[in-house]
Amino acid sequence: MDEEYDVIVLGTGLKECILSGLLSVDGLKVLHMDRNDYYGGESTSLNLIQLWKRFKGNDKPSELLGSSKEYNVDMVPKFMMANGALVRVLIHTSVTKYLNFKAVDGSFVYNKGKIYKVPATDVEALKSPLMGLFEKRRARKFFIYVQDYAEDDPKSHEGLDLHKVTTKEVISEYGLEDNTIDFIGHALALHRDDSYLDEPAIDTIKRMKLYSDSLARFQGGSPYIYPLYGLGELPQGFARLSAVYGGTYMLNKPECKVEFDADGKAYGVTSEGETAKCKKVVCDPSYLPDKVKKVGRVARAICIMSHPIPNTNDSHSVQIILPQKQLSRKSDMYVFCCSYTHNVAPKGKYIAFVSTEAETDHPEMELKPGINLLGPVDETFFHIYDRYEPTNNHEHDNCFISTSYDATTHFESTVQDVISMYRKITGKEPDLTVDLSAASAATEDA
Repeated sequence: MDEEYDVIVLGTGLKECILSGLLSVDGLKVLHMDRNDYYGGESTSLNLIQLWKRFKGNDKPSELLGSSKEYNVDMVPKFMMANGALVRVLIHTSVTKYLNFKAVDGSFVYNKGKIYKVPATDVEALKSPLMGLFEKRRARKFFIYVQDYAEDDPKSHEGLDLHKVTTKEVISEYGLEDNTIDFIGHALALHRDDSYLDEPAIDTIKRMKLYSDSLARFQGGSPYIYPLYGLGELPQGFARLSAVYGGTYMLNKPECKVEFDADGKAYGVTSEGETAKCKKVVCDPSYLPDKVKKVGRVARAICIMSHPIPNTNDSHSVQIILPQKQLSRKSDMYVFCCSYTHNVAPKGKYIAFVSTEAETDHPEMELKPGINLLGPVDETFFHIYDRYEPTNNHEHDNCFISTSYDATTHFESTVQDVISMYRKITGKEPDLTVDLSAASAATEDA
């Protein structure tokens, strides 16, 4: 172990694995260590006995729930946008060859106590029961503007410089109602709060285009895809990739203590009496607790069910976004459901997750609006964890620390953190210009 590396990565969470993969492909010498004896860190997948042990304190789950080993329950459940940055990273690093994806059946939004399919195109806007007749026409015009918008074609801009005008100003040109703005901002553009309304519109328009491009990709009911057997396959895929490029993975390494020189710069990592030297350290917040601060808490209910979520057209996999305004909250709530069709549960079983940023001291109660949408539940587990962000200056200490996973049930914010870390570590942009057809997903029932 006492060699010198360009980068030592601590923790095999998704963010760390993606970075390790990108850096290995760039030709850097990478050592990847984890104090746990399993892959995934905070974002691991558990079988039923592991889930029971972690949340119920024993290893005797009910036999009615079926075989433990057929469960792959993600601790940080997130779908991938079919044309999103994560899929581009997977293709760029060739990790796609270790994974099988399946399209997600449905994408819904909560509005005035009911759930509706998210309309993403001008055609869907005209059919959507979310809006009245005149609002449908206004929304259709706005969707056509978004679909036709091309950054390099000034004619498509209709006189608006989206780098300067705010989202609120663009939307007001079309006279859209608050309810419509709500689902556009939160379920299509996937913003987590309403601050985007006062920011340049270009970001929201790009996010909407990504959603509709992804939706068109597999002709499914949603823009999302998800790996068979769950997200636990991802860190293992990146570990294989790293090996191909000469990287080294070591699990079950106790302590993993980052060593600093007299100037406070990290120069290596010690485990079991041996120190591996490096130029840079990449890790999750748990490895350098004195260089992070707590910024919030995520509340999540994990529910095992024997039926799909009601009112979702019997979708075997689905995302429902409950915008903050609809619940009089400061942050959105997310429902994520997948099932035996993605090989994450025994036949006939569904796993639903309800997640949000905790805003009170009773997070279990806060999740009620989401849990109420699920119908009868066989078993519920509550998972509450603190969210951390780095406080260090990487230029001073050579340490690059990821932020904790948020409550969202899609990967967009996670990948932005990875790309921003990659930029700081290497001083360059990742090359994500790839042939998207290299990642395919089955849409029919497997």
